[in-house]
Amino acid sequence: MSFPGIRLRRHALALVASALVSGVVHSPALSTASAAEAYREFPGADGDGQFVVGPAYQIDPDLTDRGNPQGKQFVFSMRLADSKIFRGDDTTLEPAKKAVRTERKIYVYIPAAYRDGTPAPVLVTHDGPSQLKLVSRALDNLTVSKNPKRKLPAFIVIAVENGGNDGKNSERGLEYDTMSDRYARFINDEVFPAVLSDATIRAAYPKLSITSNPWGRATMGCSSGGAAALTMGWFRPDLFRRIVAYSGTFVDQQDDDAPEEAKFPLGAWEYHSGMKLIENSDKKPLRIFTHVSENDLRAKDPENTYHNWVMAGGRTADALQKKGYHHRYVFSKATGHCDGRVFESTLADTLVWLWRGYHE
Repeated sequence: MSFPGIRLRRHALALVASALVSGVVHSPALSTASAAEAYREFPGADGDGQFVVGPAYQIDPDLTDRGNPQGKQFVFSMRLADSKIFRGDDTTLEPAKKAVRTERKIYVYIPAAYRDGTPAPVLVTHDGPSQLKLVSRALDNLTVSKNPKRKLPAFIVIAVENGGNDGKNSERGLEYDTMSDRYARFINDEVFPAVLSDATIRAAYPKLSITSNPWGRATMGCSSGGAAALTMGWFRPDLFRRIVAYSGTFVDQQDDDAPEEAKFPLGAWEYHSGMKLIENSDKKPLRIFTHVSENDLRAKDPENTYHNWVMAGGRTADALQKKGYHHRYVFSKATGHCDGRVFESTLADTLVWLWRGYHE
């Protein structure tokens, strides 16, 4: 696997792992079977490890329009007041300082290769529409690829807009930086049913369904959205098992008034902190991509290490490697936080690696 036009250096390979796994999802909203779906995949270790890219970048041709059949895109809105999980009135919020949206947009892309009635694998992306254009191009080009080592399954993409603003005391911060299963439940219990019941989508795909196999459910984000991606899988591996985190906010950005502070006082920093959450927990059935930029965010106060994205990204990667996860880590030279050049040059390879081994 290679990044077009970019110097790539392998630092380490993770251990080869082949495991029997079972995916169990209980979701009345999705009418999934209560019995476990026995599932076996053998992805091997190709593409695992730690890599350095840059400082020169160019867009991967598989992320451009190559004339292949394109899928269909849809958009609809969900009112926060209708949610049972994120209503926009949490006690940690300060709406006078950080406004909360009254509704959030949901963007859905269904690739041309998807066949209506097939339980679809799914990629949930945060801060929708975010990188939806690049992901849709990857699907257009790589679902029809003749190269079995560079091919994507026909997953649908659901890009979810955040609830507004950023950081502590914000709705986005509540959704993305909180160390709990709340956001995973929100996607599974509220967003997925809303997608499946949307009249416009239903008219085009009357038999659309989402797989109940957690290995067929991926999530991706950048910054706090990257932290949210890992947290969704970490707390609910029964729902989501494929994780992509660019410039992940594995720092102390959880709200100080959040109930989760009692157990995780440093928020997502605890993944790699003295608590060593990753290393000291049982290994979970997850496949994880992480990234950090050379010039990623750092605290203005050099002594405030709890807000050093570069340090946090490297320590998270080391912890995942030590634990023996299927993990791919990219360090990008001469780039900043959520740098578009990194997405344009690496995202196709990231998605191919993410879905290695998956089958219906």
